[in-house]
Amino acid sequence: MKAELLNWILFAGKVLHRNSDWMAWNLFLALIPLGLSVWLFRRSRQPSIFWWLGLLVFVAFLPNAPYVLTDIIHLIYDIREGFSEWIVTLVLVPQYMLFILAGFQAYVLSLINLGHYLNQRQRHRYVLWAELVLHALSALGIYLGRFLRFNSWDLVTRLDSVADKVVDDLVAKRPALVMFVTFIVITGLYWLMKEVTLGLILRKRYRRTFESTSEADPGSS
Repeated sequence: MKAELLNWILFAGKVLHRNSDWMAWNLFLALIPLGLSVWLFRRSRQPSIFWWLGLLVFVAFLPNAPYVLTDIIHLIYDIREGFSEWIVTLVLVPQYMLFILAGFQAYVLSLINLGHYLNQRQRHRYVLWAELVLHALSALGIYLGRFLRFNSWDLVTRLDSVADKVVDDLVAKRPALVMFVTFIVITGLYWLMKEVTLGLILRKRYRRTFESTSEADPGSS
């Protein structure tokens, strides 16, 4: 019994490792816009040429975060390889869920940071529009990455090819439909996870305020 369990654990480790390289790379790309959003939107700074360049890089890399949603296709391929139900249920599904959740959460936090920046500068009415525009650009970026196999840095190294493909595919019905559905999915999931994330942030702030008040006035209890 112990030998069978040990063999199962070793095999589960091999299954986890087979996806670790590309998952780590895609997650790294998803975290780039999050790091840029902290630098751009969470620090008090006046927009400069470097800030605007950073904003362009942020927009270029942002689709890498919701792109992880499309990596679910690899799970389908893994399941078709004939792994046991235990491996699929206890190893593959949790691995993909954590990976996709982490990547998309980076997207949510990035836009929350942008909203914070706009709110701090009394630009409340632009928050929703900024989110919708970035959802649309992310849908376009996901299509270019998943179906046409472009990367974020191709906007610099192969801008003419990217521009030609965008113009050609935007007027075609099928690519436009794919991008529209992607936009709807991103918008819906973003709204849901944003509400959950903001709720957790508010709860944490409330607990911190409550603990500070209790320490300042221990006799109130």
